[in-house]
Parts: sequence; structure tokens; C-alpha cells
Amino acid sequence: MNEWKAILLGIIEGLTEFLPVSSTGHLILAAHILNIPHTDFVKSFHISIQLGSILAIVFLYFERLIKDFETWKRIVVAFIPTGIVGFTLYKIIKGFLIGNDLVVVVSLILGGIVLIFADIYCGRFCSIGDIKELSLKRAFIVGVFQSIAVIPGVSRSGSTIVGGMLMGLSREKAAEFSFLLAVPTMVAATGYDLVKTGGQFTSSDWSILGIGFISSFIIALIVVKLFLSYVKKHGLWIFGVYRIIIGIVYAGFFLL
Repeated sequence: MNEWKAILLGIIEGLTEFLPVSSTGHLILAAHILNIPHTDFVKSFHISIQLGSILAIVFLYFERLIKDFETWKRIVVAFIPTGIVGFTLYKIIKGFLIGNDLVVVVSLILGGIVLIFADIYCGRFCSIGDIKELSLKRAFIVGVFQSIAVIPGVSRSGSTIVGGMLMGLSREKAAEFSFLLAVPTMVAATGYDLVKTGGQFTSSDWSILGIGFISSFIIALIVVKLFLSYVKKHGLWIFGVYRIIIGIVYAGFFLL
């Protein structure tokens, strides 16, 4: 992988990390189009550059993250099931699930259908307008939804937003909770992967990783604000439709 490909993948990561469309699925599809092989480094690259996007959340929500204890309680509780599943199934996730094209196609399409129905449900029944009003039990259930996103194509943000809406959070607050929950989740995932594989990277690999990291950070800063602004005025069903379309496109590239 060269520098310009790392920049492009970083841009794609920044664009898709916080949208309910699966950043991993888009990265895998883009890597295929760019003729980038699924090496162990590329798999680690896909995982690690997500931290660049996550640091955009730290930057945008810094004051809240250091002061809002009640929100942090819900973030920690929601992180528990994801942490257990991620650390327990790490070898299966990286060795079998990441790079499995059929899994990604099915996850994209089914996830799109679920997102459409969850959006319809939320339009009628969601009433919680503040994350701090979410009970700890419901926060844990949102974390269970997020743990499903270890399956490539499901989308961490998508599963968490769906879980949040089904637990009664408004669309905007479900998206915001998804952003905040991403901080411990992706710091843990990236840190664990780098501990496991970072010793095998060359100086050139680290340079490529840094380029992707920076580009994803910059793009994510813009996308987060635009996405929240959009969610305030519109539903999320359009992202469900997009997932179904991109799933079909993905199938055309990999399965046909």
C-alpha cells in the first residue's frame, strides 16, 4: 500500500465510521478496487485507522467527556458486552470474519433492512431526549447491540444507533451515544490489535498507518457535525436503503 492509497482509505474511514453504513465493509470494497491484498497489515490498518476517527470525537466532546459522570456511567456499562465479545473472539474476528466477503454482503443488506424498520419504530415510539435519562439496564442492552458489530458489514455505529432507538433514545441522541461509546470501544480494539501485531510492522508500515490515521481524523471532524445536523431534520431510513444498494454492489464485485 502506498501513501495515496492510505490517504484515500483514511478519507473513506472518516466518511463512514459514524454513519450507519459499515466503515469496514467500505474499506474492504475500496481495498479490492484499489487492488490492495488482504494481508495481516492491511487488516490491522483497517482496524487501527478507526482510532483517527474516534479521536475526532474526543476533540469535539472533550469537555463533556471529562465532566459528565452520568453519561460516562452509561458508556462504561454499554462497553462491557462489547469488550467481552471482542477480546474473547479476537482470533475468529480477525482470522475469519474480516475479509469474508459473503459475511459482509449479508450483513450490509440485513443491516439495511433492520435500520429502516428501527427508524420507523423510532419515529413513533422514541421519547428519551437525554442520554442521562437512559437506564443502566438499557445502556447495557445498547452495548449488546454494539457487540454484534464484530461481524464485518454490520456497522458499529449502525448497530449502536439501532440499539439506542429501540431502547427509546431519539435518533439524534442515539447517534450521539453511539459516537461517545465509540471512544472506549475503538481505543480498546485498536490498542489490543497493535499490541498483538505492531511488532511485525516496518517503519514504512507505521508511516502508512499514520497517514491513514490523520486523514480519517480530519474527515471525521466534518462528518460528525454534518451527520448530527442531518439526523435532527430527517430520518435514518435513507442509510438503510444505501446499505442494501452497496451490499448488492459488493456482491457484484466479490460473489458474482
